[in-house]
Amino acid sequence: MTGETFSAPRPGRLPRILVAASSRYGATTGIARAIGEELCRHRLTAVVLAPGEVASIEEYDAVILGSAVYSGHWLEPAKELIARSAAALAVRPVWLFSSGPVGDPARRLVQSMGQDPVDLPGLQAAARARGHQMFAGKLDRKNLRFAQRTSLMLFRGLEGDFRDWPAIREWAAGIAGQLTSPGALRAAS
Repeated sequence: MTGETFSAPRPGRLPRILVAASSRYGATTGIARAIGEELCRHRLTAVVLAPGEVASIEEYDAVILGSAVYSGHWLEPAKELIARSAAALAVRPVWLFSSGPVGDPARRLVQSMGQDPVDLPGLQAAARARGHQMFAGKLDRKNLRFAQRTSLMLFRGLEGDFRDWPAIREWAAGIAGQLTSPGALRAAS
């Protein structure tokens, strides 16, 4: 993923928000972009990068970090960004998001996919995150190996794009509201 910057025209220095997401096939990157666009609508500057492209957290006023979830775990690049940036994250507002469940949310299998990642408590503590949100994901058979494609025949209804764009934008708008309240960024440090 090459970085994208979303910024609204406004005089003076705009708070810079890092939105970093670890994505295997691009669906979680799409969520990160939507978050960046929504922050821009709220007159903030958002830089969207893959975790491996983040050289330093120091130039950002706040961080939103996400990852696709596979087998109940975040992807390594996102976990590594938290590990190497824990001190810088501790003095900034930080939010985490996960992307994973696919299919009809009424099904038990999908409900189990929607559980918080196993490593989330440790990640939240290390990043001193203010919150976490789980978003539905996207499953495209062309990205799967043969055995995985075969298992889709047993578990019908899991393929498709289940991302809830209004919910993603609403969550990002809530963060923007917190970041634009008077003294919000000073209070975090």
